[in-house]
Amino acid sequence: MKRREFVKVTSLGLGAGLTILTNGINAAETKANNKINVALIGCGGRGSSLLLGFDYPGARIPGFCEFDDVNVLYACDVRKDRGEKTAEKAKTKYVDDMRTVLDDKNVDAVICALPDHWHALAAVRACQAGKDVYTEKPASHSGWEGEQMVKAARKYKRIVQHGTQNRSAAYNIAAKKYIEEGKLGKIHLCRVFNQKAETSSFKIKNEKTPENFNWSAWLGPAADRPYSPVIMNGKWHQLWDFSAGDLLNDGVHQIDLARWLVGVKFPDSAYATGGRFTDSPKDSDGQTPDTLVATYKFNDLIFTVEETLYTRYMLKIDPVVRMSDMVPYWMQCATAIELYGTKGLMKVARHGGGWQVFDRPKDRKPVIKETGHGRFPDEPHKRNFLDSIRTRELPNADIAEGHCSTALVHYSTVSLRLGGAALKINKETGKIENNAEAEKYWKRDYREPFAITDEV
Repeated sequence: MKRREFVKVTSLGLGAGLTILTNGINAAETKANNKINVALIGCGGRGSSLLLGFDYPGARIPGFCEFDDVNVLYACDVRKDRGEKTAEKAKTKYVDDMRTVLDDKNVDAVICALPDHWHALAAVRACQAGKDVYTEKPASHSGWEGEQMVKAARKYKRIVQHGTQNRSAAYNIAAKKYIEEGKLGKIHLCRVFNQKAETSSFKIKNEKTPENFNWSAWLGPAADRPYSPVIMNGKWHQLWDFSAGDLLNDGVHQIDLARWLVGVKFPDSAYATGGRFTDSPKDSDGQTPDTLVATYKFNDLIFTVEETLYTRYMLKIDPVVRMSDMVPYWMQCATAIELYGTKGLMKVARHGGGWQVFDRPKDRKPVIKETGHGRFPDEPHKRNFLDSIRTRELPNADIAEGHCSTALVHYSTVSLRLGGAALKINKETGKIENNAEAEKYWKRDYREPFAITDEV
């Protein structure tokens, strides 16, 4: 079936414990001693680190090309200089059009490390082409896109791993076990923090598109606009056309981890308030919020997310902490999770930062009941993806889970853009109910030919 031929699918298939039936080259022809052929689409910083690996203090994190059961067939990027550099390091072939990758029947799986607004389209087309997919976070640019990603994965029986690697971390698995054993008691409040220094005033200045760079392809489904190096140099995620700010682009990591730890799916309701307060429209072209508080209700659990993006004194978990038995300085940890149980308070850090459980202080000093030391889980998450390709069992961060976590961000931005509207959510489907105004933010307008349709 061609990628642009579509068939009606009526179910999202969000059930847990699902096994993907054998289908195509990935399952029928892959033996335990055969290599999996992969291709990278998007050769930026994250894409290159996924493929090539990277050095951390105290450890080398291998890339896909360093696993002995993987062949890398392509490095694809619309920027020739960047793509050729990655291809040279990976000792593979550079191409500038993802259709070359998707049309090659020798490719078993693709690694999608494109900007946020491209994730869903690339993943859906890869599924339609019979490829398994490792897609970077966030799952989607809109809630509707996430729904189509799940549909495509189920329809074409594809393994789709979402890049929220915290689910593959041994220390987080231990934290979840601690909670499930009842040691933290009943949890009624979960707080998630995303407090960094990501925003700054900027003005978009148009320039001539560089040679050997397909700007139209980079824009993809977004509205056509002139080339601007400011957008390319990291400001795209502060524009609604391409993202929804740092909460979508990065904060979804700890949102996904927190949601997994407390064992919830879609909320009953969602509400958000905030804005872009550190600059004004006349001074900056930035659009997404730098301050936001979102509240979600799950039965007897209140789940909040707090974002500040002007807070340079908040500390991301640095590489030394990620690869050692250190824990963050919790007071100023930029990406912490706090779980308030009836038997204790658990603080959790993403990406190897570890966790601790606190009891009531004694003599004004903290009482730590338990500590779990972490390690950055990039390697086990990639390994889990490859194992799932062979077994056809759902990966640790299946796309249905990625969609659910990313939807929480979409609820917050939809509420914010509707002036703080309280949204009622269907707990089974994740759709916003009884709010016609929300529909325009649940699904974007697509620029042809870069479109996803209702019938994947």
